[in-house]
Amino acid sequence: MGIDIGSRLELFVDDYLIDRLDGAELRMHQPSPQGVALRLDEPWEGNSCNYFTVFQDGDIYRMYYRALDIDFSNKEYMNHPEVICYAESRDGVNWEKPSLGLVEYEGSSDNNIILDGPRTESFTPFRDGNPACEPDAIYKAVAVGGRALWAYKSADGIRWSLMKDEPIITDGKFDSQNLVFWDSVRDEYREYHRGFRPGKDGRGNSNGRDIMTATTDNFLEWPAPEWLGYSPGRVSELYTNGILPYYRAPHIFAGFPTRYVDRGWTESTLALPQLEYRRTRATWIDRAGSAITDGMFMTSRDGLNFDMWPESFIRPGLRLRDNWFYGDNYQGWGILETDSPIEGADREMSVFSNEAAEQLDSVERLRRYTLRIDGFVSVNARMVGGELLTKPLIFDGTELVLNFSTGAAGGIQVEVQDERGIIIDGYSMDDCDEVWGDDLRRVVTWKKSADLSALAGQPVRLRFRLKDADLYSIQFK
Repeated sequence: MGIDIGSRLELFVDDYLIDRLDGAELRMHQPSPQGVALRLDEPWEGNSCNYFTVFQDGDIYRMYYRALDIDFSNKEYMNHPEVICYAESRDGVNWEKPSLGLVEYEGSSDNNIILDGPRTESFTPFRDGNPACEPDAIYKAVAVGGRALWAYKSADGIRWSLMKDEPIITDGKFDSQNLVFWDSVRDEYREYHRGFRPGKDGRGNSNGRDIMTATTDNFLEWPAPEWLGYSPGRVSELYTNGILPYYRAPHIFAGFPTRYVDRGWTESTLALPQLEYRRTRATWIDRAGSAITDGMFMTSRDGLNFDMWPESFIRPGLRLRDNWFYGDNYQGWGILETDSPIEGADREMSVFSNEAAEQLDSVERLRRYTLRIDGFVSVNARMVGGELLTKPLIFDGTELVLNFSTGAAGGIQVEVQDERGIIIDGYSMDDCDEVWGDDLRRVVTWKKSADLSALAGQPVRLRFRLKDADLYSIQFK
């Protein structure tokens, strides 16, 4: 038998479909920094804005975030309490902070605050895709209060109310961006939140900050959570998780956690930007000066066990100030599809990450980053060439579509074999018309014919020959 992929999109973010790689490798691609999406410069915002949530909702894009201002030299620590703010956009690139008139701040409600007060910390909403969802709870959210998660609902995404007079999840640490979503593939709600994992990992390091999960068919009632598993390993402590079903292939979970690393006060720590301010932060708590955070990437096919890339997805980068601090590079929750600024280019994916966090004399910013669609990981081969052989696959459809990129002299060819590895007549490597260029949806042909209908429903293997090429995803249509 084979893996039944039907006509769904499959990404090469893991080895699930791969039997063998020869001269090729799986390569993670880091997103490219673009412009600043939001400057956190309002009096009610501050230098510790975080836990950004973004999603498209019809013709608009919505954004929610925690606003807070702190001062490490101030014994009170917080210059003002946490509030929850809202922004929106028509294109996912240019964002506005609407005056909502909902919450008063220093005598005026002319602001974009939607919530304040207890049980609203780290507020993280989503649009509920459950077909049985009540109209007044199309939007739902969880927020922290008293070391627990509380449930919220809204009919418009702006005005929110508690759904229950007691918390819905209590087993965890929660001082992070904790989240819930409706899993349309498995017809259940899934939550991810932070806990403090006891014991040590396989390398002898303290487990510490980590991620827990649970599922339910009732948003207000949850079983005991489980710890995530990681392959080949977690590499470091994790703060946020940023996990969601990938919007083009929702059977795959993509995660964008924040990695927390504290190497102490080494010579390299002393060489990082703004040493004097780093030492000022350390007077409040030592790790506020020595620890650093950056963005990671991981995927899962069951929501519990994740393939974790050990390298940084978003590095702190080459800035000479407001950089390489604990609190930076927290990735927002959500992926948006946006237009490319390059004329004639295809659409791309946008993700978001904060910078200049918890500085005294700089405005914190949320920066947008972009990748090609499906472009997290590719099967990559250099010009000398390489090959990918899939496991036996069962598909529906009549043609094979590739998302790929090659150099001018590069290319990709595809051979179709039966499950035993015997080449199917008419679909040999020599029969395949070489694919080259850069395309999100290129149809493969053999002697100018794309027709695979005679092979649908039976196990086949695909053998790819690549040179100076990246193969991101495949789909039978």
